[in-house]
Amino acid sequence: MSVWDDLVGQQAVAERLAAAAAAGARVLAGGERAAGGMTHAWLFTGPPGSGRAGAARAFAAALQCREDPPGCGHCPSCHQVLQGTHADVEVVRPEGLSYSVKEARELVLRASSAPTGGRWRIVLFEDADRSTEAAANALLKAIEEPPPRTVWLLCAPSPEDLVTTIRSRCRVVTLRTPPAAAIAEALIQRDGIDPKVAAEAARAAQGDLARARRLATDPEARRRRAEVLALPGRLNGLAQAVNAAAALVAAAEADAKAIAEELNETETAQMRRALGENDKGRMPRGTAGVLKELEKRQKSRASRVERDALDRALLDLAFYYRDVLALQLGSAVELVNGDREAELRALASAGTPEATLRRLEAIMECRRRLDANVQPLLAFEAMTMALRAG
Repeated sequence: MSVWDDLVGQQAVAERLAAAAAAGARVLAGGERAAGGMTHAWLFTGPPGSGRAGAARAFAAALQCREDPPGCGHCPSCHQVLQGTHADVEVVRPEGLSYSVKEARELVLRASSAPTGGRWRIVLFEDADRSTEAAANALLKAIEEPPPRTVWLLCAPSPEDLVTTIRSRCRVVTLRTPPAAAIAEALIQRDGIDPKVAAEAARAAQGDLARARRLATDPEARRRRAEVLALPGRLNGLAQAVNAAAALVAAAEADAKAIAEELNETETAQMRRALGENDKGRMPRGTAGVLKELEKRQKSRASRVERDALDRALLDLAFYYRDVLALQLGSAVELVNGDREAELRALASAGTPEATLRRLEAIMECRRRLDANVQPLLAFEAMTMALRAG
């Protein structure tokens, strides 16, 4: 077991980060930061589901690990980092749709403190692309000239999602979308999932291990996805298109609620343990304010989780029409929704590639409207009308 085990389909990245962690250990022992080894700022990029945050967390654990080679996965330091309780590793997750300049300035102050454990002070910033321009400028100086033992680990879909001045000061780690076979194998070996279920979940998740695990283990998640994929068959008239939009939004909102509740439950339990909850569930005095602040942040996060769920529903729909287009063009690619091949072939034979492309463009336009903060139901209604028209 090691901290790299969860980097499914990312062998080259794991090897590179392991080498950097070993170089970091040499730095702490009095060596120099050799080129290609350790540096103070890293940018983890990759498509949704590629595991960029997981890779950054594994790297943080390896940097704090005192074993040789670092990143053992079983020592107290590795365990604390992976569980999110290490005192010298701060994980930043923008709770809303953006990260403000006030929050960035407060983060810079915290990042400037010396590590309590004598190794590294690490800031792991998930979704760094959500920073406002002012927030990015506030972070720039700290990333450009950090204290000797501070390391910044930023995560974003692509380097272009961050301002040039920040990304040019980071060493970029690019993750790829893991193959469906690698995701399925991980589900089979680690979670004991039936091979057929694992294969279907892996294809549906398109490289997202967490989503694949949810689809493989949660019947409600599979049911909500099935509701999304049933939409093309409901577009027989104007009223049906409007109703389909409402059903699609409702399914995405239900998915978001389930995810948020699971995140909140885990996060709250970890916080209560860290604050000293006793065996009877009682908390020490003076901790009520901390828990109330956590609850406030969780409520703020709800809008982002819902937006992500809406986008995930749109991507599921886009992959459905991608399969239709592949069949229309006779492309020899694996179908994402192979379990629905019969209905996909029926839809492919009833239309043209040009119509399918127009439908795919309608889905992408809906995504753009959501990014522009259009009310979700209005955006989805416009999309379903366009899908009906073809």
